[in-house]
Amino acid sequence: MTADRPELNPNAACSCYGLTIGPISRRTGPAAAPMPQTCTERRRHLPVSRRAFLRIALVAGTAAVAKSFSQSRGLSESGSELRIMTVLGPVPASRLGRALTHEHIVTDFIGAEKSAGPRYDPEAAVATILPHLRALKERGVTALFECTPRYIGRDVRLLRRLAEAAGIHLVTNTGYYGAVGNRYLPRHAHDESADQLADRWLREWQEGIEGTEVRPGFVKLGTDRGPLPALHVKLLRAAARVHRETGLTLCAHTGDGAAAMDQLRILEEERVAPEAFVWVHAQNGTDAERIEAARRGAWVSLDGFSLALGNPERYRDALLALKAAGCWHRVLISHDDGWAVEGDSPRQAPLKLFGNGNPEPYRSVFDRLWPDLRRAGCSEEELDQLLRLNPARAFGIRVRTL
Repeated sequence: MTADRPELNPNAACSCYGLTIGPISRRTGPAAAPMPQTCTERRRHLPVSRRAFLRIALVAGTAAVAKSFSQSRGLSESGSELRIMTVLGPVPASRLGRALTHEHIVTDFIGAEKSAGPRYDPEAAVATILPHLRALKERGVTALFECTPRYIGRDVRLLRRLAEAAGIHLVTNTGYYGAVGNRYLPRHAHDESADQLADRWLREWQEGIEGTEVRPGFVKLGTDRGPLPALHVKLLRAAARVHRETGLTLCAHTGDGAAAMDQLRILEEERVAPEAFVWVHAQNGTDAERIEAARRGAWVSLDGFSLALGNPERYRDALLALKAAGCWHRVLISHDDGWAVEGDSPRQAPLKLFGNGNPEPYRSVFDRLWPDLRRAGCSEEELDQLLRLNPARAFGIRVRTL
């Protein structure tokens, strides 16, 4: 964004709508089961409504995620044994298909203190965005990771509707965005501890987001340039604790290479392996920094590709440097495209395409970057790896600890 979703515990299970669900033990490290805990004593004897039936289906699917996480330790990184949580439920990583891992649908930059839900007409949003998602699918892309955090316009109801209509996998997130001078952080983020913030994000994984059955497929943070201030360090520690309980990948909007190295250091202190971390906006660093991060095991995300002057050449050269260093298997690519809500109107606000150098969303990688890389000697298999195999490896749900 340029503005600046294990085995069940047999020893302590409870019953919810006829399903046996293992409880989550808090902050117990890699042995904790990332199973959404949706049952409580007050819900246990409710009649099974249509909503409850849908919840049962999602919970059952998430159990498969947990089981695949439990079984994935010690396996290769093929991704075929893992699951990814989409807004419509879990899918095998091997069936995700080609994916753009850093895009947006709708963002709202009004600020956390003024954020009170969607300010746009959902029908107009669907009419505007759906044709572009369908066109993306026609280009062979079947998944899009929607990186808009809460308090900047995350709207999982809209995402679910678009996913169903377009027949595409959409993946949403949990976490908070601290970049841009903390404009998009709620007041409680300043006051609460890392554990308290982690508990908030864990509830979205355990119970669903904002009263829906939708669960996050990754954690999204935003930090400024390094070295990180204390507030952003706290956000990162909270995210690390969420990862240790859920296996969700951590993605951090990052101001520069110094911040990325600081993030890796803090995650190591929290016993989270670099393989669980995506350096978002790695184009803000240097070749040496990107290669170092990739060799340490982190995912390097070049996710602002556009047709702006000089941008295609810069991305081509950065990718070729990573390839020459043997780091191609740690690279992700995207546009950071999407729409923003215009103005301050509390409702019926119009949407405007990001002015980031792409005249149309989600396509410049295919129209310009791919031909440039082919001319530079990249094979079709290597190009496909960036969109198919690498996203499956990066976002397959499993705990990665040191």
